[in-house]
Amino acid sequence: MMNSKISINDRLHGLDHLRAFAIIFVFIYHYGRLFYAPQSLISIGKFGWTGVDLFFVLSGYLIASNLFAGILTKGINLRVFFTKRIFRIIPVYLVMLLLYFLLPSFREREGLAPLWKYLTFTQNIGLDLRHQGTFSHAWSLCIEEQFYLIFPLILWILVYFKRVNKIFILLFILFLSGFIFRLCIWTNFVIPFNTDNFVIHWYKWIYYLTICRLDGLITGVLIAAIFEFKPVYRMRIQPFGNHLLIISVLILIAAYYVCENEVSFSASIFGFPLVSLGYGLMVLGALCSGSLLYNFRSSVTRKIADLSFAIYLSHKIVLHLSQSVYFSLEKDSWMMFAIGVLATITVAYLLNIFIEKPFLKVRNIAIRRMNFK
Repeated sequence: MMNSKISINDRLHGLDHLRAFAIIFVFIYHYGRLFYAPQSLISIGKFGWTGVDLFFVLSGYLIASNLFAGILTKGINLRVFFTKRIFRIIPVYLVMLLLYFLLPSFREREGLAPLWKYLTFTQNIGLDLRHQGTFSHAWSLCIEEQFYLIFPLILWILVYFKRVNKIFILLFILFLSGFIFRLCIWTNFVIPFNTDNFVIHWYKWIYYLTICRLDGLITGVLIAAIFEFKPVYRMRIQPFGNHLLIISVLILIAAYYVCENEVSFSASIFGFPLVSLGYGLMVLGALCSGSLLYNFRSSVTRKIADLSFAIYLSHKIVLHLSQSVYFSLEKDSWMMFAIGVLATITVAYLLNIFIEKPFLKVRNIAIRRMNFK
């Protein structure tokens, strides 16, 4: 009989499948949106922007699980937490920044935000796609880093004052606040600019702004809180993993129609939480020992999951260069798409081997030394 209590150190195969799906979905969306692509691929990837929301849910669950597990054992070690984040994120991120700033021909679009905004993870604030569209996909990383700068500190305060049981109330308030923030911002900063630049203002004030996009992270943290602090509920849902997966797909279908016009009022106010709810139930299903995703193992999705961060950071540069080099091929052909896929995987693999893995080894050594002190 499979133990319903899963160690955070165990390989969660269901989450590997979802991480692989998320990066593939985002890749297809960006390919169809920013580059020459087959028309059918553009149609397939129309909803692919939500792959980032799935990443948010996954990240919220995994990061919060580690933090909550620390509460239940030795307490929160902020030094260890931030060391893990720095060595996981910064090395390959800095490599990509160097490429973007030192080699202008590598840029997929015309303009970059100031360097200091990338280095301080504030590039998403006030992001204007007309002038700073290059490396714009770093916005999601900025939101995560801003969240993970503040959330552990809030959690540490709750632990210090012995109010950890209030975490559910806090998450509920944060989730509801998203509706209020988006409504206020829509009314005061988006609608007044209902001109030819409406879409630019929508991205700037709704899509990229941190307080409008916390739904996925909060959903992931809530799942982690339930699993760590409410083990009875965790055990009860284990047999219903496949049911949760089916419900999640139905909710995402509904979200697809709500967000058919991404910049509409309904999509802006209700679309993001609906998408996050759908993906949250999908993650929850993938964590249940009775689900297909939990029990199915694949070396392919595992490898794609391992490369997902490097793929995310590098894919726009690689696709831009691929379509610039192969002049003899039709840019919107499936052959060009195949070349772009292979080139992206190759670059991500090299980044993983020569940048990510060596720094992860250094990280592990540093953390072991911290734990011995």
